[in-house]
Amino acid sequence: MAIGDSSTEGLDDPDGLGGYRGWADRLAQRLADLNGGIEYANLGVRGVPTRDLRDVQLPQALAMRPDLTSLFCGTNDVLSRRFDDAAFAADLLHMQSALRAQGSEVVGFTLPDLTPLIPAARRIAPRIARMNAILTETSARTGAHVVDFAAHPVAVDPRLWSHDRIHANAAGHARIAEAIAHVLALPGATDAWRAPLPPAPPRDALSHAAHEAAWWLRHALPWALAPLVAGLPRPRRAPKRARLSRLPPGLVSDGGA
Repeated sequence: MAIGDSSTEGLDDPDGLGGYRGWADRLAQRLADLNGGIEYANLGVRGVPTRDLRDVQLPQALAMRPDLTSLFCGTNDVLSRRFDDAAFAADLLHMQSALRAQGSEVVGFTLPDLTPLIPAARRIAPRIARMNAILTETSARTGAHVVDFAAHPVAVDPRLWSHDRIHANAAGHARIAEAIAHVLALPGATDAWRAPLPPAPPRDALSHAAHEAAWWLRHALPWALAPLVAGLPRPRRAPKRARLSRLPPGLVSDGGA
């Protein structure tokens, strides 16, 4: 069972069929390969805050009584105009506790400081640090597993992030899946996900400036203008895999790792 937002949905890890794969699907496939198939649901919906996970996704998940649940949330909370850390802590504790009470293993992960990727993100760095602390403290109370990406420099290597610098790319999603498999002690999983990438070739100043300008125009400016259209109605997206259904072994390869 996967509960979460766009990261759980799989942005930006194209599946080659017009949709997204993502770390949750990659991890589920690994489990299917190890177990001769599994029942799997992915309730991830892009753009949703943690409260939506509690109010909408959690009841759906509990009704399906999962054995293992990935629960990643908080990114949209820290990116909002106001981050209510007390509400986030309460929602996270409620969700983890409810899942653990049913006997589900729960796994999540911290978010690294995005400042090396987006210099302007230094203003939300304290929020991310607080969110990570809440996740760590809450997981210690409930017995949930945590992958601490924030503790490893490779987590902010630009080559593991998509063009928007908010979502992982295919290689990044593969690393997340491997990290979770390692924390869960799945057969064959290693700590290779922590290893740094080889040094990147230097980029000349003109190329770097053009790259930054393109990012500002394509991603930063629309994000800055988003509050102006926040009140406009938007269609509600459906989860990518709303019900438990069988995922057989060997359905897809582990390309992009």
